[in-house]
Amino acid sequence: MSGEVPPCTDIVVVGAGAAGLFAATWAARTCPDLRVTVVDGAKSLGAKILVAGGGRCNVTHHVVDERDYRGANPAAIRAVLRRFPVEATIRFFAECGVELKREATGKLFPVTDKARTVLDALLGAAAAAGVHVLHPCRVEAIRAHGDTSGAWLELSTQHGPMRARCVVLCTGGMSLPRSGSDGGGFLLARALGHTTTPLIEPALVPLTLPDGHWLRQLSGVSLPASITIALATGAKAQVHGKPLKPIEGAVLCTHFGLSGPAILDASRHWIHANAADAAARLVIQWLQGISADTLDQRLLEAKGRSVLAALHGLLPERFLRAACAEAQVDAAAGVQQISRDRRQGLARLLCACDVMPNGTRGFTAAETTAGGIPLDEVDGTTMMSRCTDNLFICGEMLDVDGRIGGFSFQWAWASGHIAGCAAAERARSLRAAVIGDDPSRRIGEASR
Repeated sequence: MSGEVPPCTDIVVVGAGAAGLFAATWAARTCPDLRVTVVDGAKSLGAKILVAGGGRCNVTHHVVDERDYRGANPAAIRAVLRRFPVEATIRFFAECGVELKREATGKLFPVTDKARTVLDALLGAAAAAGVHVLHPCRVEAIRAHGDTSGAWLELSTQHGPMRARCVVLCTGGMSLPRSGSDGGGFLLARALGHTTTPLIEPALVPLTLPDGHWLRQLSGVSLPASITIALATGAKAQVHGKPLKPIEGAVLCTHFGLSGPAILDASRHWIHANAADAAARLVIQWLQGISADTLDQRLLEAKGRSVLAALHGLLPERFLRAACAEAQVDAAAGVQQISRDRRQGLARLLCACDVMPNGTRGFTAAETTAGGIPLDEVDGTTMMSRCTDNLFICGEMLDVDGRIGGFSFQWAWASGHIAGCAAAERARSLRAAVIGDDPSRRIGEASR
């Protein structure tokens, strides 16, 4: 383990992921005389950061607002995001020597195209601010305690006890459990009076299809598409009380089902809809901008040509042949030889393909977590718990999940910044309130 467990510290940040390193850095910058310690149970720090964005780390998006997130309290999400906007994120990383570039999708990546650049910058900023990092050191319990020296939070760790004036809890949700975010943080929060949403599900996760599904035979094929989530009633899935707009982007066919940016975005909404309506499904428009009726008319007008020839250039031949087989249409047959029902069935398959996933790849393949601690259980201006004094919660542990494109990271930066700054101010005021403010009891100064 790097370093010894200090018996006392001003602030303990539990979790050294994106939100945790950010919170610790801003806490130390806000009050340099405080001792700030980050504790993380993972053997290697920053695993989620290193795998994000295909190993490039999509730091944020050029435009971010509450509509890019799913959660029960859009107004609270908006308030947090406004406290630390995208411009502040860009400025922070620039000060750390990390220049960001904007791609056509609006995503911002480091110009090095290496996630390691981002992680090194975060660790460097924390070290420069005087943050102490302890790992691997798992926190097993947190208890509120008060004595003659004031209020404390006591932590039990695998390497011994420690106590702090304030604790920032940001262990992540349950996605990529090998990184350390295995749901343990939720247990710590529940023991301190918090609740979690009824559903805690993987988000931004590939979807699985039943054995034998025709799309599973197209592993490796990636196509731009438009996805709508439909319920058994025929209604569209909703987000923030409004019908969800079609999700556009690349869809990747795999040996297990579907993946790619559009599927990852759709997954968070499909999971939510499926929990309430087991018949929730995806409607995929492989030919964007073309209706089934329009395509059917195009086929009708292609007299003297084969079905495959009539569709040539619209989609890859491998995909078209598989679609024809699924629609029970002979791709080599002349259009006029195909029955009306099968011709229209093929048109629907290409323009409004009904797909019923049978599950997800789970938390081990998810990029983030849907659900968690309700935002109403923290003060949005400080991220301090409404259940336990001097406890702050930020990042993925809260019931907020963003769409693909750097939005989850922006939530981590914004909520981590607020929690870190507020925890520092709180710890400083708690220390100053100690009777006589005896310098010998100023653990932040005495331990340096």
